[in-house]
Amino acid sequence: QVQLVESGGGLVQAGGSLRLSCAASGLTFSSHAMGWFRRAPGNEREFVAAVSRSGGYRSHADSVKGRFTISRDNAKNTVYLQMNSLKPEDTAVYYCAAARRLGTPQAPVDYHYWGQGTQVTVSS
Repeated sequence: QVQLVESGGGLVQAGGSLRLSCAASGLTFSSHAMGWFRRAPGNEREFVAAVSRSGGYRSHADSVKGRFTISRDNAKNTVYLQMNSLKPEDTAVYYCAAARRLGTPQAPVDYHYWGQGTQVTVSS
C-alpha cells in the first residue's frame, strides 16, 4: 500500500521559513517523479514544484520561484519543499504527490498517488 505522509506545516509570520517533508512508502521511490501542490480555501489545486526521478531536474511555479526549492533524497524515500520569504498568499494545504512519469510533471492528472496534506498558514 502506497503512503505519502507530509509533515512540517504550521503557522509562521510573513517573511519566515518552513520546510515541508514527505515520506513515501510502498512504492519504488526512485521510479517516481515527485511534486508539491497546494489548495487555498475557495481555490483550485495549484502546482507548486516538481522534481524528476533522479533529482536532476526541477520545476517551480512562477509564484514561488526564487522563494521555494524542491529536493529529494532517494536514500530516505523523502521529498522536501524548502519555503522561504513566505507570504500570506502562500497559506494553503500543501500536498505531495508521486507520478510514474519522466521529467517534472505539473498537471495533477499525471500523478498517481497523493498524501493527505499539511496546513501552512502565513500571518501578516
